[in-house]
Amino acid sequence: MVVVFDPIGVIHTPYKKPADMPVQGALYPESEGHVNVYPRFAEGLKDIEGFSHLILIYYFHRVDNYTLISRPYNDNTPRGIFSIRGPRRPNPIGMTVVRLDKVEDNVLYISGVDMVDGTPLLDIKPYFPDIDAHVAERTGWAQGIKPDERD
Repeated sequence: MVVVFDPIGVIHTPYKKPADMPVQGALYPESEGHVNVYPRFAEGLKDIEGFSHLILIYYFHRVDNYTLISRPYNDNTPRGIFSIRGPRRPNPIGMTVVRLDKVEDNVLYISGVDMVDGTPLLDIKPYFPDIDAHVAERTGWAQGIKPDERD
């Protein structure tokens, strides 16, 4: 089976290299960027300005291979790739909840970004705190590790 995605836009951030990016956008709410949604998809932005937060799903375009075992940021223990949020995945897809600051035509101004400049955007979903936020009973290997020290 072959799966092909057609990016709907591009994410622009101040981060030119992966090493410059925050580990998690939620920990850096002041990190700003914008999304240029391609004009042919702009109609799909109708009513989006009513949401304070969005879920961006994107392609890690700077990743050229994957590993099934990787070391999370700030942890020396190798972990399975599906138990961390690292980008070197079999399907290099990322997801970040961002704050929607304003909308101008087909441009979304956002904050809380943690992706490299030029990242292809695959999808946008509205964030519903009453559905999307969960209280986790278990956090696996990250139990007791401060959020800014997790991958």
